[in-house]
Amino acid sequence: MSTNKLILTGANGQLGKTIRDLWATHEISAKFELINFDRNDLDITNHNEVDEKLSIAGASIIVNAAGYTQVDRAMQDSQEAFAVNKVGVTNLANWAAANSARLIHVSTDFVFDGSKNEPYSPEDQPSPLGVYGESKLAGEEQLQELLPDRHLIVRTSWLYSEHGNNFVKTMLRLMSQRDQLSVVDDQIGAPTSTRSLAELLLACINGKILSGLYHWNDGGGISWFEFAMAIQQEALTQAVLDKKIPIQPITTAEYKTPAKRPAYSVLNRSKILADFDCPTENWKQQLRVVIDAIANAENIEE
Repeated sequence: MSTNKLILTGANGQLGKTIRDLWATHEISAKFELINFDRNDLDITNHNEVDEKLSIAGASIIVNAAGYTQVDRAMQDSQEAFAVNKVGVTNLANWAAANSARLIHVSTDFVFDGSKNEPYSPEDQPSPLGVYGESKLAGEEQLQELLPDRHLIVRTSWLYSEHGNNFVKTMLRLMSQRDQLSVVDDQIGAPTSTRSLAELLLACINGKILSGLYHWNDGGGISWFEFAMAIQQEALTQAVLDKKIPIQPITTAEYKTPAKRPAYSVLNRSKILADFDCPTENWKQQLRVVIDAIANAENIEE
């Protein structure tokens, strides 16, 4: 087996696309051949397909950017959520264990119930509120059991980018279409650009590859309302939006969803900052970069 190949699953998701965007100009591209698998190329829930296609590709590292992330839909579609987020991770971990490979896996703040009022550390006890968080936690546990010394789990939160569907792009679209908005102000978390997460993962692979469980975000602890206000201000500054509209803060009780969200899900990233040389731009700087990318791509409507 070649030791200079890296497999990326979920290659057409927003994180996968960002990793691919950065790859060509990153020094890691001189060390590894990147092999991309999207869900149309590889069904990670199918054990035989994982074994066959990964064995043909051959790799020493797998970055699993695939995942079932539809938080509300998971409440009615738990079988599919667990198939992707637990069984899929299990299949990847089993192949990695049998082939001396390392698996890097992205998880979520939704493994916590939000009852804490200070940032969650990796050592805090998970207690998910819904199917999505439960399925992601189940995947973590399988990976830790099957690949105890060769896994890296990075929990993150509020992911956004210029790709796909996410809160930032939704807000920009609605702000361009409506005369006013209402946004939840009593759920607190930390935005994370896929760009900073991708840079972190590539740095881990390129340097001292860490093992274990870590947390990552772009710093800060804000509400969705505060994030929306910052999005509008940055978009106005960059002329992505041509008018300012009123944004009203509302409570979670006023905006009912099928799945319950944690009221507080800020992740403490001090462990990974201490253990590794990480990108340190804060969330406002990252937001500025992503909105600029959205403006240049002219893909708000994507």
